[in-house]
Amino acid sequence: MLLEFKDIYKSFGEVAVLKGIQLALGTGSVLGLVGENGAGKSTLMNILGGIIPLSSGEMALNGKVYAPDSPNDAQTNGIAFIHQELNLFPNLSIAENLFIVNFPKKRVLGCRFLDGKTAREKTEKILSQVGLDISPNMPVANLMAAQRQMVEIAKALSTNPKIVIFDEPTTSLTRHEAQKLFSLIRSLKNQGLAIIYISHNLEDVMQLTDYIAVLRDGELIAHDETTSYTIPTLVNHMIGRDMGEFIPQRDTVTLGETCLEVSGLKAGYIGPLDFSVEKGEVLGFYGLVGAGRSEMIRMVYGLDPLEMGTLRWNGRTMHNPNPVKWIKQGVAFLTENRQEEGLMIDQTIAKNIQLAVLPRYTKSLNRVDYEEVGKRSRVQADALNTKYQNLTTQAVSTLSGGNQQKVVLAKWLLTEPELLILDEPTKGIDIGAKHEIYTLINALVKSGSSTVLISSEIEELLGLCDRIIVMSEGQICREFKKEEFDRSAILEAALHHTGKEAL
Repeated sequence: MLLEFKDIYKSFGEVAVLKGIQLALGTGSVLGLVGENGAGKSTLMNILGGIIPLSSGEMALNGKVYAPDSPNDAQTNGIAFIHQELNLFPNLSIAENLFIVNFPKKRVLGCRFLDGKTAREKTEKILSQVGLDISPNMPVANLMAAQRQMVEIAKALSTNPKIVIFDEPTTSLTRHEAQKLFSLIRSLKNQGLAIIYISHNLEDVMQLTDYIAVLRDGELIAHDETTSYTIPTLVNHMIGRDMGEFIPQRDTVTLGETCLEVSGLKAGYIGPLDFSVEKGEVLGFYGLVGAGRSEMIRMVYGLDPLEMGTLRWNGRTMHNPNPVKWIKQGVAFLTENRQEEGLMIDQTIAKNIQLAVLPRYTKSLNRVDYEEVGKRSRVQADALNTKYQNLTTQAVSTLSGGNQQKVVLAKWLLTEPELLILDEPTKGIDIGAKHEIYTLINALVKSGSSTVLISSEIEELLGLCDRIIVMSEGQICREFKKEEFDRSAILEAALHHTGKEAL
């Protein structure tokens, strides 16, 4: 066996997060690692990647004891870790990112200089391996999210690894791009590399892997060949019960009144756009990567500048919109990038949840009623089934991705919003957490609130929305009412302006 985990335990203080994990991985095979957020997947991979030490147990690599003391040590031993949250420098070029540690050098008159030409040539070869036809000199800041994901993969392959860990690699990719990634993974497998593939998309795991290991609450629940599983059995192993109906049903009962009206919205390649949101409605936006959905809603919320356009909230014009004004009006926005825009990652869970409502709990002499807001924060965190050890002392950075997303949600729900804008709210989170968010959206709408849902998952939009607006290349190309929902028609509308083919 190439890699073996032998009775791995890991605890943080008194909290045990891994409990006797026994796993093996051979060359030329793909292992799917699945489980809810907080199940221990990331902790196990962080141990393998030299980020954190194990508490007890042993790892073996090629039959020898393997105990990395740093990520560099793990990389030297042939371990490449492609994290869900990309680790690139936006201000540097692709070539500079690929060779940030070991940039090629040359000697001129006995002196050593950085060899930019060699770096560019090597970068071109690696980029071609992942199917990217982009200049090595291109700054990462100029790349789309899907291209950045492929650059991250290219960076990992530049180290000539034996084992590649993919942590939720398709969250920024269209279906077509994901299929290209799967072809690359199969190619790496045929070259003898071992792959560990972590994903909450169980269909992808079933399609791509040879073996699947299921973690739950730090324990290995199941480990077998992929052909021995079905998606329902995987779900049962992951959450300890049958999921039942994945997206809970809701009767469409809108109030027939418009809460948000957008007219002539335009900036750059976006627009002009016209749409409205009704009270008690879930309005969905669908489109391919680069369609302009996130850019559009960021302009509405005042995060990015707009060139022209009129915004009306409950019949009144919103001049110079910005997040502070919208929060006061009861409009909340969960952005796509929770790490950089949704969280103070090194602050406590409580401080993050309380952030948007502190003015509401501020008394005379600018004193904050921390006791009351603390109680409300705890109630909201627990209502979302957030897994934590200590609300007031634990940093958000210690939580799993799904639980971080719940903290962001708790922050906005504490504001009791009339309109909740969600940009890819289930990206990179587990099947159980998705179900909880779907239930939450339905409960909000039932209480009279409205939701704008931007999602790349058609099934998610079909199950939750009352209307779906399809965007392509910065334009609204079609709108579907609930009785008109059709998966193929929505895909065709999204692809119409691009000439791409759906897979």
